[in-house]
Amino acid sequence: MSPTRTTPVPDPSPIVSVATGFMAAKQLFAASEVGLFAALADGPLTAAELARRAGIPERSARVLADAMTGLGLLAFEEGRYRNEAAAGAYLAGGKDGLDLRAFLTFWDAISYPHWRSYTSSVRAAAPSPFDTTISVAPAVFRDGVGAYNALHALMLAEHYDFGAHTRIADLAGLSVEFVVQAAARNPRLRATFVTPQETDPESVDERYRDRVELRTADPLTEPVEGTYDLVLLEHVAHRFDADDNRAFLRRAREIVEPGGRLLLVDFFLDPSDGRGIDPLLAGEYLVVDGTVVYPEDVARGWLAETGWRWLETRPLPGSPRALIAEAV
Repeated sequence: MSPTRTTPVPDPSPIVSVATGFMAAKQLFAASEVGLFAALADGPLTAAELARRAGIPERSARVLADAMTGLGLLAFEEGRYRNEAAAGAYLAGGKDGLDLRAFLTFWDAISYPHWRSYTSSVRAAAPSPFDTTISVAPAVFRDGVGAYNALHALMLAEHYDFGAHTRIADLAGLSVEFVVQAAARNPRLRATFVTPQETDPESVDERYRDRVELRTADPLTEPVEGTYDLVLLEHVAHRFDADDNRAFLRRAREIVEPGGRLLLVDFFLDPSDGRGIDPLLAGEYLVVDGTVVYPEDVARGWLAETGWRWLETRPLPGSPRALIAEAV
């Protein structure tokens, strides 16, 4: 006979939800690869219609569509599935929006297999060697990282007002798209993208090439000409150690005018706000290349040491945080 319980049995749902996360990811990757969201671009479809449009068995279409409905990417009404806003904007292949399908392919083909060695990375606090038996075209990495960085640039432009600035410098960033998005929202703004690697001029939308200057230089070791009212450090912090990060911040302070702003855009750890994406990406960087997602309070300490006053932090949806600081 079972003993009488005086307290409720704890709900195991949080454990099950997290433990099945890999299943949700693979369902999403598969749905994107077979064109499920693109099949719904023109309107709602039944499971049978969706199967025919995607070229997969009806059973598979129903499983994928129900999974995506449960995850909030599709809606099911009156026997038909339709794209929710995020899926329609980013996964349906529309000509006018940002297409994130290459980003999902990158995580499926490159990141997902590598995470099988994650526990070894945790034990060693170091990345694990890539499985050389897995052959992936270089374009998968290039296009996937490019798509995700483009999302970060779009979210920054949506959540930070570039209208107050006229001269912006992006130092050692990963994507020129950040200053392109800024220029797109402010016709008075001129931007300079300074990076050690040569940047293809074709990567800049032709509408903004007269206002986006590309310079090949290492901001850590070479002077940066000009004075700016905003300096952007995007995806710099996690790629460098503490001393180099301080050096980048000092360089930014040298070229900004009095009262100018700094945007330090990256993933940072802060368990107090409950945002889950930062520690997840910290795991990604750990297992893939060993780069570091720093605690936010550490980064704010660097700001104070290098002539900046932290003003606020803006978490960007599905993207990094933007630490906003002012020159002092």
